[in-house]
Amino acid sequence: MKENEDAHGQELFNYYINNEGAEIIERDDGFIAASTNVSAYFAPYNQWPVHQQEAMKLAHGRVLDIGAGAGRHSLYLQNQGLEVTAVDNSPKAVELCRLRGVNDARLLPITKISRHIEPFDTIIMMGNNFGLFANPQRAKRLLRRFHNLTFDGGTIIAETNDPYQTERPDHLEYHEFNRQRGRMPGQLRLRVRYRKFKTPWMDYLMVSKDEMKEIVADTGWHIDHFIDSESPIYIVVLEKDSE
Repeated sequence: MKENEDAHGQELFNYYINNEGAEIIERDDGFIAASTNVSAYFAPYNQWPVHQQEAMKLAHGRVLDIGAGAGRHSLYLQNQGLEVTAVDNSPKAVELCRLRGVNDARLLPITKISRHIEPFDTIIMMGNNFGLFANPQRAKRLLRRFHNLTFDGGTIIAETNDPYQTERPDHLEYHEFNRQRGRMPGQLRLRVRYRKFKTPWMDYLMVSKDEMKEIVADTGWHIDHFIDSESPIYIVVLEKDSE
């Protein structure tokens, strides 16, 4: 990621240094939303939503934190005595993770995670980071790859958002827009803007539980259970199939 594309990382870093920051989420149908709750990326465990607290109890062994952002999940698990590797495609986010005390933070996008990296017991994708799979085809491909990157008994803990739990016309219209062009209704095309920085356009995948079951099928993983929240956000816990 080029420096002028690192909008989210720059926002996080500026908030850490100056206690201020907000970003704009721009969707490819013209929808724009402001995100000002930057403090959530730095919140301590006791301020996390209950479903996230419950999910972190399931992490074990060596942990890979994909899309680590400011590193709050990595730092919590590291402080619990687990060995954690935090990865992100944002150079500024990786710099911030290291500054905040993450022992092993690496500049690595999800598509570049391969068997050259050490094997793990747990992979976490928190903060709606199931969306980093981008589309169902890439999700299946990467889940199969992650099967080869995890020990027996491996676990994936991934957070997502059920896109259908909305009555907002602009979101329902976007679902139809996606259907008409052969995409999943919750397959967003968006970019992040902060000050003069803007990310490239990227796909970000949100799925229902039924869609999740279809994606996970035949990948070497199975759904153990879901952890619900008080909102459309939920966590899926995947367990590695036996050889």
